[in-house]
Amino acid sequence: MNCDKTMEIIYESSEAPLPLYTRLRAALHLFLCSACTREYGRYEMSRNILSNDFFPPSPEIEDSIMALIAAEEALSQQNSEMQSAPGELSTRGWVIAGFIVLVSLVSTFFGFEFNKIALAAGMSYLLPVGITIGIVLTSYGALFIGSHLKELSERFGL
Repeated sequence: MNCDKTMEIIYESSEAPLPLYTRLRAALHLFLCSACTREYGRYEMSRNILSNDFFPPSPEIEDSIMALIAAEEALSQQNSEMQSAPGELSTRGWVIAGFIVLVSLVSTFFGFEFNKIALAAGMSYLLPVGITIGIVLTSYGALFIGSHLKELSERFGL
């Protein structure tokens, strides 16, 4: 067994118990390799320091941290309530409405009456229909971007 594998086994053994055979192989390697034995000693010493002496109990800090967390939760809850005012569409609502508008505009080409009118008027009828679809989609996109400018600039880092 090499040194890297042995130290990996030792680090894993602190989290979950390992099979007896694996622990015996690691112990044999530690017995034969002085570098791994020193590393294991340092690991055990630092683990003991961190578990016992590193963080002294401090109830004052705990209380102040918990108060800050509670204040932050209350503030975020107020912000979420303020963002979605009654009668106002959320970003998801805007996107769903946009898809509905897009599908309804595109589906006009599949109507039976559209084919009759297009045959009677000729291909020149498609130009105003295309311009109308373009104007509606561009206007909707401009309204969406204008009303969500702050959110979009934060999301894309602008």
